[in-house]
Amino acid sequence: MKIILDAMGGDNAPEEIVKGAAQALAAYGPELSILAVGDEEKVRAAAQKAGIRPDEPRFEIVHASQVIEMCDEPAQAIRRKKDSSIVVGLNLLKEGKGDAFVSAGSTGALHVGASLIIRTVPGVKRPALATIIPGSKKPYMLMDSGANVECRASMLEAFGVMGSAYMNRVMGIPTPDVALVNNGAEESKGTPLYREAHQLLKANPHIHFIGNIEPRDVPAGGADVVVCDGFTGNVILKLTEGLAKSLMGMVKGVFYKNTLTKLSALMVKGGLSELKKSLDSEEYGGAPLLGTAKPVIKAHGSSKARAIQNAIRQAKTCVETDLCGTMAKALASQEEAGSEE
Repeated sequence: MKIILDAMGGDNAPEEIVKGAAQALAAYGPELSILAVGDEEKVRAAAQKAGIRPDEPRFEIVHASQVIEMCDEPAQAIRRKKDSSIVVGLNLLKEGKGDAFVSAGSTGALHVGASLIIRTVPGVKRPALATIIPGSKKPYMLMDSGANVECRASMLEAFGVMGSAYMNRVMGIPTPDVALVNNGAEESKGTPLYREAHQLLKANPHIHFIGNIEPRDVPAGGADVVVCDGFTGNVILKLTEGLAKSLMGMVKGVFYKNTLTKLSALMVKGGLSELKKSLDSEEYGGAPLLGTAKPVIKAHGSSKARAIQNAIRQAKTCVETDLCGTMAKALASQEEAGSEE
């Protein structure tokens, strides 16, 4: 299996990106190989620093002379920067030179590029960013978490189907619970868009829809798949990240207040470490762009090596479980059922 890696995407490229690749090669067995895309001289130097041998057959470099910056307008960047690491990497995936693509670069550019170059599975208008978020009881998928600011009801329904397929195939949940974010649990709540989406999700036989979910119930793990438009999802995602960071800081402040509390901290050190790990988004690596014809994983822009390693693991699992094929079949069955009515 070959994973194509954008070596120049993100705040810590290429050093942390390549270091994560080295960790993945060591952790996931000899069947895994990586095709790193980026400035060859810089990537080779980072590989040497990460301990990858110059003659390592499982680590190849494809030169790309350009980088799409976070400030670049996504559509223009895809058109004008043809030799960027994102565009070159996506074209390699399209041509079958690899099985999946991982990038910590510009979310907008990756979304536009994947839509234009890789295309989507039948039944999907635009791919959605699906983020796995740690919850108090279990992790959940937030979809869409930022790719599609404006959505139609049919898109929200497709998000539910794709999210359910992912949580089943990749996370191993037999019958994922799907819920729609809203300002109340009643069917009558929300905007016309959300009321229409509720009826579509409710009538869909391919998912286990449990109704609306209020934002306060999302972190508790009230559903396995939490469906919303990209604007709402991105607000939820960033608020959750900020709140988790603030709470951990407050807990640390309580335990380091004086000598007695510091001694108490030693007694619960193991539990606090487990809590910190459970809230760490790097454990999940990245967010898949669900709906693309081939696996595309978006890692956080600030990803360090461990997050990149886990994003590669996530991409590997998507390939092994034929996630894109599974979603295509689920959406095709949905289309068939709709045409028969």
